[in-house]
Amino acid sequence: MAPQQFKDKRSAELIIPYTPAEYNPEEQTVANTMSNALPMAAMFTRNKMVGWTAVVFAIQSWMSESSDSIASGKQPGIFAVGISLMSLAVTYIPVFFPTMPAGPGATGTDAPAPQAA
Repeated sequence: MAPQQFKDKRSAELIIPYTPAEYNPEEQTVANTMSNALPMAAMFTRNKMVGWTAVVFAIQSWMSESSDSIASGKQPGIFAVGISLMSLAVTYIPVFFPTMPAGPGATGTDAPAPQAA
């Protein structure tokens, strides 16, 4: 069988030309990126210094946001401050809820001690 020739059914008037989105390099700064990434790193590692750094970067990005960035629907900087304070609280959990030291018989589920012969 010979291949059939099909007519192209796409309509030329339905084609929408591509227009690239406008890029504003001032919209996303390194401080904003760090204020979003550092709280997660502080929670995963439970490192207090990373937690305090996250708080500083979040406050800095919150104070440097403009009214135009809020009007454009971007996440408000106060949310980054809240997340960084929550990550700082996670790093200080062992201070308020200390864990019991692990030792022989600490949980009662380990194997019994060997008997002396």
